[in-house]
Amino acid sequence: MFVGTWAKETPDKLALVSAASGNGVTYREINDRSNQLAQCLYRHGIRRNDRVAMFMENNLRFMEIVWAALRSGLDVVSINRYATLDEVSYILNDSGAKALITSFARRDLAGLIPNQERSARVYLMCDGVVDGWDSYEDALSDNVPLPLTNEWMGRIMSYTSGTTGRPKGVVRREADLRINDPRPDAIHLSRSYRMDENTVYLSPAPLYHGAPIRFARTVQSVGGTVVMMEKFDALESLSLIERYRVTHSQWVPTMFVRMLRLPEPQRKQFDYSSHRIAIHAAAPCPVEVKRSMIDWWGPIIYEYYGATDSAGTSTEIAPDEWLAHPGSVGRAPPTLHICDEQGRELPNGEIGLIYGEANGSIYYWNDPEKTRSAQNPLNPNLMTTGDVGYLDQERYLYLTDRKAFTIISGGVNIYPQAIEDVIIQHSEVADVAVIGVPNDEMGEEAKAVVQLNEGTLPSLAIAKEILSFAGERLAAYMVPKSVDFVDALPRLPTGKLYKKALRDKYWAGRTLTGAVGGALRQVKES
Repeated sequence: MFVGTWAKETPDKLALVSAASGNGVTYREINDRSNQLAQCLYRHGIRRNDRVAMFMENNLRFMEIVWAALRSGLDVVSINRYATLDEVSYILNDSGAKALITSFARRDLAGLIPNQERSARVYLMCDGVVDGWDSYEDALSDNVPLPLTNEWMGRIMSYTSGTTGRPKGVVRREADLRINDPRPDAIHLSRSYRMDENTVYLSPAPLYHGAPIRFARTVQSVGGTVVMMEKFDALESLSLIERYRVTHSQWVPTMFVRMLRLPEPQRKQFDYSSHRIAIHAAAPCPVEVKRSMIDWWGPIIYEYYGATDSAGTSTEIAPDEWLAHPGSVGRAPPTLHICDEQGRELPNGEIGLIYGEANGSIYYWNDPEKTRSAQNPLNPNLMTTGDVGYLDQERYLYLTDRKAFTIISGGVNIYPQAIEDVIIQHSEVADVAVIGVPNDEMGEEAKAVVQLNEGTLPSLAIAKEILSFAGERLAAYMVPKSVDFVDALPRLPTGKLYKKALRDKYWAGRTLTGAVGGALRQVKES
């Protein structure tokens, strides 16, 4: 089922609500407008398997654009609303998008885009226009709200977040389906999390990201309502659960931390009785943070592990199951493998790269070399996203970090995530990143980069206190050698930490030298 089905059955029901304004879009409206946009794109010669790009905040037009592409057999490329002109231009040129749709809110940057790339033939801006752009509203009004003759099902083509380098388009080969055909991934999500027409889904994260856009599509496929926030605010998100009688929500661990830091009277003032399932992913959640959330909200917190560019690696874990296996992200399917650098499968308990059985179903757009580099050296049917972890004897998966972030100090592997999970528990720490910085003797050493709570001032005393706190809870070799303070860490709205930006500051103009440095360079560049 899809929005067209619900436009007939529940035409006046809200499909999408803006939490900030309270305004919404009904199923009749989202169906008619997506049909009009599909007709518009077709009139401009844009055909099945072409790409349409979006550069937009959480806007009430967002999901109708997605549905227009999906019902036209197009790939919809959703670009990070915080991207720079260089990044937007790169994605547009790399994807070869034939249309770009943006909003007046993005006008300062969007006004420069038509001069930066040449692949698009359609530039539409909603809520107003600037030079070089046509009115989205006028374009829709010129077209009838009727479906195309052939409604092939399109795809969401995500670009990786680029936390370690240039983002790359991820293409999943899928069966040929019509828009009315059951979609396997939507069926899986709706069944796993018991979503139906009574679902009210709160999205505190930006819809441009892979997980929120897919969850929103699934909720609207089953006739539910999506409540989107313009940006995350801890207290406001809690109030929305009560105001809209939210049944389902999706979070990242940093959001949990910020909600837990609210004064207890604020946390307890709202009615959460409608809230049945809270889902989290995107980044590993510290055990004590998740345990505290379960103590607060009850056993409603579900976790999954997967990635835009993963296949055969997805896992899920229910709250009761997690309490029996704290720290795990779920039982691994037979298609998940842990391998060493040479591609050999490792026994349970040993840390290695996480591979999934892709069997050619996933590749990187315009980048066969990156596709090959992600494949297992001994078995090209296996692909890795660069995540590192291990399986216990029951095949429960535990993440340790990403390969690119592993610190190799004097030949010893240090996994920053384990250190971050400890330091974030310090009462004065709002956020933390642990990175490897140059050390002439050891190659690298661990440094903690800390964002303190509002009102707490950086000082040598607080730095020593943080290191002492870590030293009481970690093995000596894992304790960072130093602490730096920043006003805010470069964390994406999706919760992912942009560690490359942090590391580049310390490695600028430096090269890895010596035997240790040579070994480290080989690992980092592999």
